[in-house]
Amino acid sequence: MSGGLTALAIVLVSIGGVTASVVSYFRLQRHRADAVALAGYRKLAQQAIANQQAIETRLTQLDDRLSEVEKLLRSVG
Repeated sequence: MSGGLTALAIVLVSIGGVTASVVSYFRLQRHRADAVALAGYRKLAQQAIANQQAIETRLTQLDDRLSEVEKLLRSVG
């Protein structure tokens, strides 16, 4: 009986080890996929910041031009 219990314990430990290895492998694959997705989001965020800065620069230029037009209209009127 003791030999049977030992064999059963060895089988259960082996199955547990294989299960833990498979679970950790798929967890690693999921983590890699998440890292790729986060890199894509980071790239999109950087593009959004660059676009916002470009829009801010353009708005500043338009504000300056509008101020000049207002000055011109005041000087004429």
